[in-house]
Amino acid sequence: MSPPHDHDHDHNHNHDHNHNHDHDHHGSTHGGHSHDHGESECDDPTHDHSAPPEHALELLAGDPEAHRESFERGAGVGKILFLDTASGIAGDMFVAALVDLGVPFAAVVEATSGLGLEGFDIVLRRARAGSIGATHLEVVVREPQPERDWGEIRELLDRAALLPGTRDRALRIFERLAVAEAAVHRVHADEVHFHEVGAVDSIVDIVCAAACLEFLGARLASAPVPLGWGFVDSAHGLLPLPAPATLECVKGLPTYDAGLEVELVTPTGAAILATMVESFAPWPTFTPLRAGWGAGTRALPDRPNALRAVLGSVNDEPQTAGGLVVLEANVDDLTGELAGHAIQTLLGAGALDAWAVPITMKKGRPGLVVSALVRAPEADRLSAVVLRETTSLGVRKLAADRLERPRREAVVETRFGRIPLKIAEGPYGPPQAKPEFDACERAAEQAGVSVREVLAAALEAWTRRAE
Repeated sequence: MSPPHDHDHDHNHNHDHNHNHDHDHHGSTHGGHSHDHGESECDDPTHDHSAPPEHALELLAGDPEAHRESFERGAGVGKILFLDTASGIAGDMFVAALVDLGVPFAAVVEATSGLGLEGFDIVLRRARAGSIGATHLEVVVREPQPERDWGEIRELLDRAALLPGTRDRALRIFERLAVAEAAVHRVHADEVHFHEVGAVDSIVDIVCAAACLEFLGARLASAPVPLGWGFVDSAHGLLPLPAPATLECVKGLPTYDAGLEVELVTPTGAAILATMVESFAPWPTFTPLRAGWGAGTRALPDRPNALRAVLGSVNDEPQTAGGLVVLEANVDDLTGELAGHAIQTLLGAGALDAWAVPITMKKGRPGLVVSALVRAPEADRLSAVVLRETTSLGVRKLAADRLERPRREAVVETRFGRIPLKIAEGPYGPPQAKPEFDACERAAEQAGVSVREVLAAALEAWTRRAE
């Protein structure tokens, strides 16, 4: 199982790095599943936490699902599922957040039953993250489980009684982990032999995460990824944070310093973000409908230890955006190089768009109109940029509205790496996908190929995913 971040994680590294991280960031090592439940305590004072669950699948402390109505399958189609990752992410936190949001626990049970594995219980509890009510998920292993390599896990998932979408998502998450481990240990992915990540608890985490996403059918978005720092004591010595496999998984994703000497993102959590998330932003443009909280197990010093999942609706109708201004300046003595520099400077300073158009001025002199589309509150500041970067003596300001086609960002996996795209949607025919040219340029330079090859690969990857 991939326990909630900052668990007492036990890095049982071989060339098959165990990323069921059960280590304490100060170095005390804990094995198995003796998790410190910290702020995710059961609300039922009569429950004996030392006794193993009696049933293969059970809910404890009353019904953790009783506080809200469960979703119907497909309730998230056409909507955005946003992950507020300020406190990090792990596989079990992700599943708990989606169950707390409204995915029926029965969907989790159905997916795990289809694996054909035994010797474990899934325990769902009401929990608290500071003052916030949340849900905590734990996989309790009752019988010894074999270690599995990547090939064995592929075979297990291929023959499991899973929905095709669930199987595909689970395979993609596990493949990301295998590739990350292979990069860390400098071996081929097929040589990666998982220990605890290949054990039943981590398999359950990943399959349940895939099943919850398949059940909802929403597009997944996330806030940038917070990473802690420091070192962790493992069975094979000290390891830096973020853990090596976590860092491999988050390559190409937006990350930031969380300011904590602790592990906030486990490799399983990182693999979910890397393979399932389509776009990253601090907060999406959508209408929130419902939120769910998946609790971790230890109190953090400056924030509640929980992952928040928010389902929201998106208005796909075209929107008329007001409050815009077009800045214009006529110049007849500006070189092409200076005009190009002025455009790039305006864009870098916050202009929504900038351009230059050739004109004929008085006395037949050739000239340019340097223009920029800006938000009204930015008009004066960006007018000063026009005056500074061109030879014009004045700037015209024209109020403007524009009809906007709904758009969003997405990321696709290609043989050249992760490539971001802009997707334009709405009632104007099929969506239009445009790879980010700068990212394609960088990938082409690193791979020693033409930019056209990278552009084609990104569009092909988007087309496959859209199908």
